[in-house]
Amino acid sequence: MNEEEIIELQTRLAYQEDWLQRLNEVIYRQQQQIDRLQVLSDELLQRVRTLAESGAAEPPEDDTPPHY
Repeated sequence: MNEEEIIELQTRLAYQEDWLQRLNEVIYRQQQQIDRLQVLSDELLQRVRTLAESGAAEPPEDDTPPHY
């Protein structure tokens, strides 16, 4: 293997390491966003359950509009 080939391989390795670092950063940020969305989803589900248990989700008995 000559010196040019070694330099080419080292260059490729450096680019691959850079891309790997960038991909890891993207994955990390996406996981943080997924975690925040999961917390929000859990909170919303709890609110819906609380409303349903309190009876606020039940429709009114008289659905006739007031002008009739």
